[in-house]
Amino acid sequence: MSLSKLFHPSTVAVIGASRKEGQVGREVFTNLIDTFPGEVFPVNPKAEQLEGIRCYDSVAGVPEKVDLAVIAVPARVVPGVLEECDQVGIENVIVVSGGFKEVGEEGVELEREIAQFARERGINMIGPNAIGVISTGSCLNATFAQEMALPGNISFMSQSGAFCTAVLDWANEAGLGFNHFVSLGNKAALDEVDLIREWDADENTDVILGYLEGIDRGSEFIKVAREVTQTTPIVVVKSGRTEVGASAAASHTGTLAGSDSAYQAAFEQSGVIRVDTIEELFDFGSILAQQSPPESRKVGVLTNAGGPGVMAADALGKYGLELAKLEDETLEKLGGVLSSLASKKNPIDLTGKANEEDYRKALDYVIADDQVGSVLAMSAPAAIFSYPELAEILADAREKTDKPIVGTLMGGRLPDQAQESLKGAGVPNYFDPDRAVRALSALVDYGEAREIEVSGSEVILPDGVDLESEVRALAKKSDGMIGLEGLDLLSRLGIPVVESKVARSADEAAEIARGLSAKVALKVESLNITHKSDLGGVRVGVNPGEVSNEYERLLADVRENFGAPNLNIQGVRIQEMVEGEEVIVGVNRDPQFGPLIMFGLGGIYVEVLKDVAFRVAPVSRPEVKKMIKSIDGYPILEGVRGGPGVDVSALVEVVQKVGQLAYEVPEISELDLNPIIVDSTGPRVVDMRMKVSR
Repeated sequence: MSLSKLFHPSTVAVIGASRKEGQVGREVFTNLIDTFPGEVFPVNPKAEQLEGIRCYDSVAGVPEKVDLAVIAVPARVVPGVLEECDQVGIENVIVVSGGFKEVGEEGVELEREIAQFARERGINMIGPNAIGVISTGSCLNATFAQEMALPGNISFMSQSGAFCTAVLDWANEAGLGFNHFVSLGNKAALDEVDLIREWDADENTDVILGYLEGIDRGSEFIKVAREVTQTTPIVVVKSGRTEVGASAAASHTGTLAGSDSAYQAAFEQSGVIRVDTIEELFDFGSILAQQSPPESRKVGVLTNAGGPGVMAADALGKYGLELAKLEDETLEKLGGVLSSLASKKNPIDLTGKANEEDYRKALDYVIADDQVGSVLAMSAPAAIFSYPELAEILADAREKTDKPIVGTLMGGRLPDQAQESLKGAGVPNYFDPDRAVRALSALVDYGEAREIEVSGSEVILPDGVDLESEVRALAKKSDGMIGLEGLDLLSRLGIPVVESKVARSADEAAEIARGLSAKVALKVESLNITHKSDLGGVRVGVNPGEVSNEYERLLADVRENFGAPNLNIQGVRIQEMVEGEEVIVGVNRDPQFGPLIMFGLGGIYVEVLKDVAFRVAPVSRPEVKKMIKSIDGYPILEGVRGGPGVDVSALVEVVQKVGQLAYEVPEISELDLNPIIVDSTGPRVVDMRMKVSR
């Protein structure tokens, strides 16, 4: 259902419009009549009129069709009011009332009731526990905030009401405007997915910003956001990175925050830019709303002071951007306008002797250089020209190029004239070079994010394998914890595994070893043991002639080290020895996003180095390649000191198949293939552990 009338109503009813100033319903009503050009109907059975406007006993008594109802009554009354709204055909409601899942079990049940009713009747409901909605295009201020937003091309949503009011106050002071401004509240019905989809279709929204504490519809969020970010940037602050923060988020709004690794993976896959601070949120939002992404990461830096230029160069390296190597023609032109003391290398230091015309010409030359993707124009205060003059130079240059230009006019508050020139031309300005480069990097990151393939996993697992039935059968035999006995299933799925067999006696172990490689590995098989090596349950590099004795020693060590009477040993697996680099491919099922795939360096090092990357399954082949290359240890896989490197292409296929397995069998809650030994001939799974939940 369209949300058009939610943001652009002709008529609004305030149900619970109080006579008492300071009450939520009264503040919403006052804000509406101060700004909204349409009709506003106060609903209050205990009052005849408010602000000279007639009150109605119920929404059913309102003489006109109501496009939007704002509900500000006690929580226990909200279900009945919703029913009344439905009976008179109101399709859009904002529930500002609190007292729902944020207060405990009774509130949880009450919220579940109104959410179900809204879904069943097709009611677009914001809240409950929301501050409300502002839409500057229709002069709508359906909130109890103290201020109206300025108009702009940014649409903003927040799961925190207090954050909304703080942002409004700050944005008005900073002159930052919004198209739509929404307090999501508890998200019982409409949530971030609905708003992102709606705002993408809104021609007056150029950037979407959000403060989120949790995402309930994880898979749908990824799908919708991936499509939206092709044309509309999305920048998000997601709180709850740490366990302490996640706990705080849950107690604050009743939202269960998923693992941060899952959120990070989801944002990366969907092209959403994640930031850590409020400053970054609005710095990134502002520049994305004003300028288009550059064609490269190469930046031309122009300054009249050496120190800031060096700071800018450091910041470029910090945020993954590069100093452009200027063309000879550019250097020659610069030589004609710069003094002998000026640096003609990038960063270009005009020195304090440069006048207005010098800066203008140098800026034009740098912009015209094909090696330059964007420009950072810097200046310390100088007596030769003023900041209003310099701001005009930057504004003029911006009108003549599609390349991004970011200003760093250092010093105190800019004169109003300079601010107006920069704002009118869409040139953001920052005192700190680091902050300027960080904002510029957002443009670059967004441009690259749009290039991510919009596709899922194209891997097709082999026909004839009933995945769910086979996994359930294995789990039933092993009480939900599948070990090396699952290798046969992996092999049938086309995932290479090392050759191995289970021995139940020392003689059988020796016989198996003679049929394998020159040396073998011995691994205890037990439902009770997760980390085999910790209990002495692993032997590697054993000669076939020593297998019988090592079999007995291994079992003795395990029984002694386990230290409990209920040790259930099924035997000892005899595996061929293979050499290569150790990696891990794992799965953890996230409550919001589903199967989360992990890749990293394997063996015992995964717990120490934690050099891993995550993605939400299913994953496309290009995204898996990007995932593998993102770990710090990737150069090891490429090959060091002339080594051949590993077969990354075959490794990509393994990661995809594991992801699809986890996606198609939701009972798989955890899976570790660790280690997978990979070399130039391909990967082979050596050990595995799979947890299946009923």
